[in-house]
Amino acid sequence: MKQKLKTLGYGGISIFLFFSLIRFPDQALEAAIRGLNMWWEVVFPSLLPFFITAELLLAFGVVKFLGILFEPIMRPLFNIPGAGSFGWIMGMASGYPTGAKIAARLREEKQVTQIEAERLVSFTNNSSPLFIFGAISAGFFYNIKLGLLLAVCHYGANTIVGVVMRFHGRKQEKQITKQKRQPFSLKKAFQEMHRNRLRNPRPFGEILGDAVLNSIQTLVMVGGFIILFSVLIKLLFLMDITSFISAFIEPIFPVFDLPKELGLPFISGLFEITVGSNLISQVTTDSLLQKAILISFILGFNGLSIQAQVASILAKTDIRFYPYFFARLLHGTFAVILTILLYKPLYLERIVFHSNEIPAGTIQETPIGIQIYYLLQAIGPSLTIISLGAAIFILINKVRKK
Repeated sequence: MKQKLKTLGYGGISIFLFFSLIRFPDQALEAAIRGLNMWWEVVFPSLLPFFITAELLLAFGVVKFLGILFEPIMRPLFNIPGAGSFGWIMGMASGYPTGAKIAARLREEKQVTQIEAERLVSFTNNSSPLFIFGAISAGFFYNIKLGLLLAVCHYGANTIVGVVMRFHGRKQEKQITKQKRQPFSLKKAFQEMHRNRLRNPRPFGEILGDAVLNSIQTLVMVGGFIILFSVLIKLLFLMDITSFISAFIEPIFPVFDLPKELGLPFISGLFEITVGSNLISQVTTDSLLQKAILISFILGFNGLSIQAQVASILAKTDIRFYPYFFARLLHGTFAVILTILLYKPLYLERIVFHSNEIPAGTIQETPIGIQIYYLLQAIGPSLTIISLGAAIFILINKVRKK
């Protein structure tokens, strides 16, 4: 019966999309182009270097090296091996879905168990600093100081989630023979890195080519989800389904001192962060705190678009999706609490301090994060086309050799 209901559900969604596209072809095309522009201008060129670097570091054993060095920190704090530090750092630097990609690769190489991989993926999928400071703070709110508040609350809440999720799967883990904890040893870390490199007999050119291909394949999948959800959000809005859902949310908002007008943008943000954040920034409210609370929650929740990308990456492994989804609810909740607690010291008092310190008329330099964001928008399409061309060239060569 359960499988039959799944069949009906999947079939119903497919039919809905089919008839919606027929009903609104122009609007769907416009939304698809908007999603495509977002992907090839910013997402692809900003994530590709991190993905390729991650593949190379895994292939050359550097992750093994980091694993032994960070074991004394990662095991007591998050109850995962030291190799998980690589996913945590890369996830914070480059944003989602890098954490899921690295967790899946570590699981494939058996550097983490299934339970450890589920713990790891629950707190390594963050928004990147580039997105928080460049897109949201500068691009949507035109308020650079807001970025510090959002970033501290986002990454702070994510660390708390990692500590809480360390207890995930402890009952199942008791049935598994635990590995002996490795003490800090620089010499042993280097030996492990050297052994790992020797176990990989491929020449450097082949390793680099495979790293490029694997990274681009993942990013093409990410692009497909971005375009799909861009179209889906537009169709739901045109068919008044988003408004219908927000009608159930809006009566609850006044209880938390939030204006009803934020209901529709909030629902949009649950589907796609960028769209929701932009809509929230356009609503007039009594206090910026009200907007910051909702932005913090949807950043922690990741949005269904990001969650679909993560689910697609995890589907190739035995890593289950539900711990990640539960962690997203925790992340959003903790981020909201931190936003309320830190709004005054990190935003209001900071504004007063700077306004008293900086003379009127002083021209402030544009932060480096925003400069990078605008640079990506300018050269991103060219980098994307060149990278896709290189991937096709590498793939043709591999086929010819076979």
